[in-house]
Amino acid sequence: MLARQRQAVILEQARRTGAVRVSELVLKLGVSDMTIRRDLDVLAGRGLVEKVYGGATAIVGKSTDEPGFEAKSGRQRAQKEAIARLAAGLVRPGTAIGISAGTTTWTFARALDQVPGLTIVTNSIQVADVLRDPAQPDRTVVLTGGVRTPSDALVGAVAVHSLRRLHLDLVFLGVHGMAEGAGFTTPNLEEAETNRALVEAGRSLVVLADHTKWGIVGISTIVDLDEADVVVSDDGLPEVARETLREQVGELMVACVPEDETEES
Repeated sequence: MLARQRQAVILEQARRTGAVRVSELVLKLGVSDMTIRRDLDVLAGRGLVEKVYGGATAIVGKSTDEPGFEAKSGRQRAQKEAIARLAAGLVRPGTAIGISAGTTTWTFARALDQVPGLTIVTNSIQVADVLRDPAQPDRTVVLTGGVRTPSDALVGAVAVHSLRRLHLDLVFLGVHGMAEGAGFTTPNLEEAETNRALVEAGRSLVVLADHTKWGIVGISTIVDLDEADVVVSDDGLPEVARETLREQVGELMVACVPEDETEES
């Protein structure tokens, strides 16, 4: 088991039970005490657990916590790049796609530079900026307008109204969290409404979410798990999450992250 996969298992157990013990993880994962402590150091450094004597406790954000774009852009960069590369293979030349706001979808937008003739609808200024390329004169980028959130999504009545009469081939959705029961969620109520309008405009829904999103629940559900045609995640996704997603979504695609690209921030 690679380090990132082991850390994902530790994080999933911490979130499920509230805390983990080093001694129990040593037995469960078949590695040394020092290896587990290093894994906990990595998770603590990323703000996902708090180290305590003999183990660690989970740090679960409030359901309305909404980090800014800059704060999120430095997290899981290698995972987002791998997800973006894999998801870009789903996009065919000449199609109309929707891309929601978020750092994962922003990374995905950067991977579309070789796909010609696209029409892209987005509620993200950052995504629109990435896609505005003079070298792609046959590309059309439509920005919804709306009220800007702390995570730099454009939301609200203006955004929803602009999406209501559109018909897109694919919608690529970034999420704050995904969990059994809660589905795909966001910490912003207006963003949930806008994202639902974007989803409804598309014939197929692709959710882009790295493994740390599993078990996180925002205040508002965008869509249920079974409404996603495809979920693209990375190979740090715990097995329990994979089993749940395979049972409920149309297809689960897992991007492999080279070990030397894995970040610890």
